[in-house]
Amino acid sequence: MTSSSTPPREPGLDLLRAAAIVTVMLYHIASHGFDLPRIGHHGWMGVDLFFVLSGYLIGWQVLGRIAAGAPAGWGTFWLRRALRVLPAYWAVLAVYLAVPAWREAETMAPPWQFLTFTVNLFPDYARYRAYSHAWSLCVEEHFYLLFPLAVGLLARRPGQARTIAAFVLLAAGGMLLRDGLWRHEVAPLLAAGDAAGAFLRHAETIYAPTWTHLDGLLAGVLLAMVRAFRPAWWASLLRRAPLLLGLGLATIALAVRIDPVGRVGTLLLYPLLGLGFGCLLVAAVSPRLPFARVALPGARPLAVLAFSLYLTHRQVYAWLDAPLVHLVGSAPWAAFAIANLAALAVAALLYLAVERPGLLLRDRLLRRGTAAQAG
Repeated sequence: MTSSSTPPREPGLDLLRAAAIVTVMLYHIASHGFDLPRIGHHGWMGVDLFFVLSGYLIGWQVLGRIAAGAPAGWGTFWLRRALRVLPAYWAVLAVYLAVPAWREAETMAPPWQFLTFTVNLFPDYARYRAYSHAWSLCVEEHFYLLFPLAVGLLARRPGQARTIAAFVLLAAGGMLLRDGLWRHEVAPLLAAGDAAGAFLRHAETIYAPTWTHLDGLLAGVLLAMVRAFRPAWWASLLRRAPLLLGLGLATIALAVRIDPVGRVGTLLLYPLLGLGFGCLLVAAVSPRLPFARVALPGARPLAVLAFSLYLTHRQVYAWLDAPLVHLVGSAPWAAFAIANLAALAVAALLYLAVERPGLLLRDRLLRRGTAAQAG
């Protein structure tokens, strides 16, 4: 039974969540002795799919209410976000701090950066690699803080031209900023033949910071805005889902051929991923295609565990490096299965022990708030 504050699950969105976490996990496990040349190189794009999903779902959660004439309810919004993210995130952080031997790398950034969600603003991947995947959660948290401000500013003098201008400014500004950083921070290292240094510098100055990686969130919010305020446009998009599915797949196929550290990739890759994954999102929720009606086996459990998996899978892979070292060489698929089953087991434990209780507490508090308002 679904609580009043928890919307029913959509099979298409669960499929995208499952695809996102699987690609990220395959990207990370490739560095533990498994030869996965294609997905091992491009699985990082799963994070951008998460960004598009987040922008759409969070955007619709707020903009749908506003379009219906209801108040945005920012207190409720922040309560939902806090109890969705913080319990599991803090639990894993506590393990990292309390048991250094369990980390996937020896050193990690100072605790205050994790507590203030500024890990991605001061990255130093040469020294601090443990729990470094928290950078994407920092981007999400900054989005939760800045999105209400953007909505408030646009709502003061609403208008289609102002909204379009804001999106164009943010997207174009991000592209120009990335290009300037690439020319000053990355290009000299590439010219000197230091490919490893260029990759590291690109990750620290362009890939991780919030202000250079907003494209996926913008794409998701744009779709939510169309759904909320231009329902006829949204219906038209849903009718064209087969075409958008093809366009999305073609865009992603193009994106994987682009060097992410090169100038073209730095400038265009994140907008391309936002476009491609945005098209796939429309295809996933459209009744014209089966994704919105038929739940693929295994997609929902993976979607439910996606956040806990994201938080813990790198640590689990590191734990198993020594026990599986011989099996990786003699029976790599068996080692691969063991590593991922262990990651699923740890994620399920975190979900049942921490994440799910936080979600249930959130739902109880929201029901109480609704009852109090009705009273």
